[in-house]
Amino acid sequence: MTDPYDYPLPELADLPQDIREQIEQVQEKAGFVPNVFISLARRPDEFRAFFAYHDALMLRTEGSLSKADREMIVVATSAANECQYCVIAHGALLRIYSKNPLLSDQVATNYRKADISSRERAMLDYAMKVALHSGQLSKDDAQPLIAEGFSEEDVWDIASIAAFFGMSNRLANATGMRPNREFYSMAR
Repeated sequence: MTDPYDYPLPELADLPQDIREQIEQVQEKAGFVPNVFISLARRPDEFRAFFAYHDALMLRTEGSLSKADREMIVVATSAANECQYCVIAHGALLRIYSKNPLLSDQVATNYRKADISSRERAMLDYAMKVALHSGQLSKDDAQPLIAEGFSEEDVWDIASIAAFFGMSNRLANATGMRPNREFYSMAR
């Protein structure tokens, strides 16, 4: 390997059947294969663990976090972590779930100036502290969330999403993962 970004990518046909089927399902739904799937598929056990945890967090239906809330957390924290892949890919999902094409760009640029509710601001303030200053967290940091109607389980979800995508952001940055062109125009 001459360049840290030159990790060999597997061919779809060479992947284990379960991973190949998962990628094909995503391709059928999205119309393309997001680069993260092929990049992570080079290590099948890690792929399975990554997407199992991703899906447990992002597809969770219990609690008060909507799909748009979850994507908003990803976009804001990924912007703070300077992860181009996640900002662009999850920004597209935020546009779709929020049905607001401006929101994603506002949150990615500076969520503090975005057109968001006090509830969303409290959620993102907490997520950012988890993402950037987790060693400074105390039980008092959850109080603004509780005051906005979030449950203890919601607070856990916010922290878990911010933490998981902190790992994801670092992996995407370390491998030079680039967003697919398709993401840029979705829901605009």
